[in-house]
Amino acid sequence: MVTTELIVDYVNTAGFGPDREDLPTPKALVDWLEAHGLEPGPKATKHQFEAALAVREALRDLLSSHNEVEVDVDAAIAVLDEAARRARLEVCFAGQTGRVEPHTAGVPGAIGRILADVYVAMATGEWERLKACRAEDCRYAFYDSARNRSRAWCSMQVCGNRAKVQTFRARHH
Repeated sequence: MVTTELIVDYVNTAGFGPDREDLPTPKALVDWLEAHGLEPGPKATKHQFEAALAVREALRDLLSSHNEVEVDVDAAIAVLDEAARRARLEVCFAGQTGRVEPHTAGVPGAIGRILADVYVAMATGEWERLKACRAEDCRYAFYDSARNRSRAWCSMQVCGNRAKVQTFRARHH
């Protein structure tokens, strides 16, 4: 899986509709992590579950900041730093290829694998292309493939169109 796809998929396990939570329980989290090859172990504690959801929302906040949405970047970074410590992320040079790996098992290690992908995305310059939709009731994560990196909405047909209609109505009202 491409590094950015895993990050986007993880952030998009929740939406802002009433029935849009793909990870409502610790078991659902473990199942999702397992389905993505992240080896979470047999179960997640309540604390691990809450920490994993906090990481997801911290990532969403950072992706929102790439799209000129005001968020508490420092708080989001603090959440990711703490998760990285729990995962015991370390640089490894096996096979003369440097990479970041978690050195703990279970859910913290699985979340650490996602954070390792965040690090790679940052190191390769792909991180700035990851954004969360500017629409407050959406915030769906996406990869901005526009040449000038100007995409603001997850979908021009839905969120972009809605924003443009609202702007038009405000101007002509």
